[in-house]
Amino acid sequence: MDARFEPGRVRSTWCGTCFAATLLAILWAGTPARAQTEVDLHLIFAVDASGSVNQYRFELQKRGYVAALRNPKVLSAILGGRTQSIAVSLFQWTGPYLQVQVLPWMLLRNEASIESAASLIESTPRKLFSGGTSISGAIDYSMGLFAQSPFKGERRVIDISGDGSNNGGRSVVRARDEAVAKDVTINGLPILAVEPYLDQYFRDYVIGGPGAFMIVAETFEAFSDAILKKMIVEIASNDPPAQSGRWRGQGVLIKERRGL
Repeated sequence: MDARFEPGRVRSTWCGTCFAATLLAILWAGTPARAQTEVDLHLIFAVDASGSVNQYRFELQKRGYVAALRNPKVLSAILGGRTQSIAVSLFQWTGPYLQVQVLPWMLLRNEASIESAASLIESTPRKLFSGGTSISGAIDYSMGLFAQSPFKGERRVIDISGDGSNNGGRSVVRARDEAVAKDVTINGLPILAVEPYLDQYFRDYVIGGPGAFMIVAETFEAFSDAILKKMIVEIASNDPPAQSGRWRGQGVLIKERRGL
């Protein structure tokens, strides 16, 4: 009889094939998907580009972000965290549905990565020029950006700068509360050049979440110092995310006066 048709040989060949296939399946199932890079913080910068912000004022904001990122104190704050890295994104905003992301999610962990982010912000021109002031729209857009992040990190912060109160889109309080309910912190940088009491508005209706605070710039010229201080505090904060998501903080109020 041909050995190929011997009962014992057929059984042995079939079992060997099954074993190899089973082992391959186990190894395939046990291979983890590519893990997301873990970061200490997801930080979104929302930059006001509404009609009340002329080109000169917009440039002051842009230069402020660029200078802050390049300041050695920012890198020092990043390196002080557990993973020694953060993820950042930046977008311009005006009306309820007018937002443009100019800095896609980037991992900041050393001088080279920070310089890449700063250079991209510096070289990107203004994309929006009018459309009202919708802080609620900026919050909602930020929540969508968090969902798109390729990084992993529990602490999520929206940093909103602006010179006016919400005048378009849905309720800013509702947008804030929905974000806070998902353990997102909203910090503010109100600029008082147009609305002298905008800091009170931000305190009562905009900021919220674990460790929320704001730093006030009296003028656009004071923006650069304000955003640097704010960025360092945000990065260095070690507050864990809230469990209930219902906390609304009055936060820290710091006023930056021109020439100080």
